Amino acid sequence: MAVTKKIPQRQCAGCGEKKNKKELIRVLKTTEEEIVIDTTGKKNGRGAYLCSSMECLIKARKNKGLERSLKMSIPDQVYEQLEKELTELEAR
Repeated sequence: MAVTKKIPQRQCAGCGEKKNKKELIRVLKTTEEEIVIDTTGKKNGRGAYLCSSMECLIKARKNKGLERSLKMSIPDQVYEQLEKELTELEAR
């Protein structure tokens, strides 16, 4: 009897779709209240997930999905930094 390994599912803070954890980008709130993109998915802190598209970041900003998930208000400069990092990730 083969055991099938459960694939972790997470919900995008922008579009609300559930996808495999590996397909999504993790946005992390560190213990120092700093917002960063966690490329490894293993850093300590509270995480929220986004699809790797600019559309989902725009939706998350509009409907405050990241703010709800991370339980804090997010300044505009953080969104601008996330946009810059997302465009770099899309270029790869």
